[in-house]
Amino acid sequence: MRRTVPLLAAALVALLALSPPAPASAAPQKSTAPQAPAQAITWTPCVRNPTAECGKVTVPVDWNDPGGPTIDLAVARRKAADPDARVGSLLLHPGGPGSSGISYALSLNDFSPELKRRFDIVGFDPRGVGESSPVVCSLKLVVELQDPLIKSQAEFDSMLDYSRRLREDCRARTGPVFDHIDSVSVARDLDAIRAALGEEKVTFYGLSYGSLVGQMYAELFPNRIRALVLDSNEDHSLRTGPYLYEWASFAQDSFDEFVKWCGAEARCALYGRDIRALWTRLLERADRGEVRNPSSPARPLTRQDLIRSVFRAGYVPTWYDLATLLAALDANAPNPPASASRLPAATPTAPEAQTAAQTATQPAADPEPALSYALPIFCKDFRWPIRDYREYTKHLRRAQAVAPDMGIVPTSLTLVAICLSEPDPIPNPQHRLKVKNGPPLLLVNGLHDPSTGYAWAVNVAAQIGKRARLLTYEGWGHDIYGRSDCINSTVDDYLIALKAPARGARCPAVPIGPPRTAADQPAPTPLTGFETGR
Repeated sequence: MRRTVPLLAAALVALLALSPPAPASAAPQKSTAPQAPAQAITWTPCVRNPTAECGKVTVPVDWNDPGGPTIDLAVARRKAADPDARVGSLLLHPGGPGSSGISYALSLNDFSPELKRRFDIVGFDPRGVGESSPVVCSLKLVVELQDPLIKSQAEFDSMLDYSRRLREDCRARTGPVFDHIDSVSVARDLDAIRAALGEEKVTFYGLSYGSLVGQMYAELFPNRIRALVLDSNEDHSLRTGPYLYEWASFAQDSFDEFVKWCGAEARCALYGRDIRALWTRLLERADRGEVRNPSSPARPLTRQDLIRSVFRAGYVPTWYDLATLLAALDANAPNPPASASRLPAATPTAPEAQTAAQTATQPAADPEPALSYALPIFCKDFRWPIRDYREYTKHLRRAQAVAPDMGIVPTSLTLVAICLSEPDPIPNPQHRLKVKNGPPLLLVNGLHDPSTGYAWAVNVAAQIGKRARLLTYEGWGHDIYGRSDCINSTVDDYLIALKAPARGARCPAVPIGPPRTAADQPAPTPLTGFETGR
């Protein structure tokens, strides 16, 4: 994902969602509740950007107990540049899990001038994130998960114990909201924000993990949707094995596309070389501790560090940088080019994590450092029961079979580790979508997305049925809006004029941009949630 969130992202890289809810064992059903009463939002200039307005919306901790304890959701708004042409409010969820909608709304770097002219752009920090009662965990416990790859039954048992300890710690530090950070609860929060803004119907853009919130909203409140865009789609119907295998296949496809691209691009640092042989050699050397991190030569890179770098490079993609990095690693270059060191290739050390966590919210009397850590949100939406090491290795072997160069995505290993002890039932178990009524919904996805692959978007569209419109980007990367005039104009027409594209609409790929010089290399920007590849 190109959009990032400094506060939460720094902590995460340092390791490396108005009606009673449905029973936990069943898919959420369409709401028959009346629209939520509008709250009065007190808008004041945002501290980080006084040209925008910030406020709070109060919601129940547990939507099943609307009269019980509450939390405040942080909301930010940038008003439409042309009030006379204003359509309404466009609500955003940038994904993660762990990305801040506040930071997203304050930047607006990737939205077209026409959207900014016609809409109030409204972002919010989802519950469990940023300024909305974030999940807080012990820094010491979080960095204890240095290598989530399990290699024996004894390590499986140890990881299960770690998962329990981490969950108990995060739950104790975060408070009651920890049990209600699932995407169905966020979807109900979204409806409360819609009502507080005075909008009869919601106009929503959900990116990556935010697409899951949009899907849950479409199930719960189909008749309260004006327009809904799901960019780079999660597939919530998949159980443990299929999710892991398909994710691995997406990472492999991205690597295959990189190899194909480099074979045709003379400016690629690996042009004319056998990239797969070089890659295999690097992985074998990493297993022996012989590959060094260009930005931290004292520490060897692991196999998972290398896979993580390739996986992350597929997001934009940054393939020129990736090729330069791999060439430098293969040559054991003592001073690799600047473009190589710009691409984070490994998880920072524990001291770096402690520095990043110093800004995390924690009780003043608590001597142990803590940090915001949003990945437990995933455990409330996806149940991944793995009984023992034998079942675990079965998943690893299957992933390796479908992704011979990449294997299982490193993020998968971390999610398995932290969710291993999650008790049943979870608040929002996997299920096929059931969207009844409502307007056309626009799904957007790239053919070669390393994280939320095209097959997931196709499957989600099939679940939604006749109301789904899938716009295919015939190129690479994760996070599709903003990649081409074709994508932007199609999405803008839908959001502004409710003009849904024809079935089967496609936009051609935009060629990968030229290599950057050292002078125009941006500072490395931390990624959040799934984007860490951790």
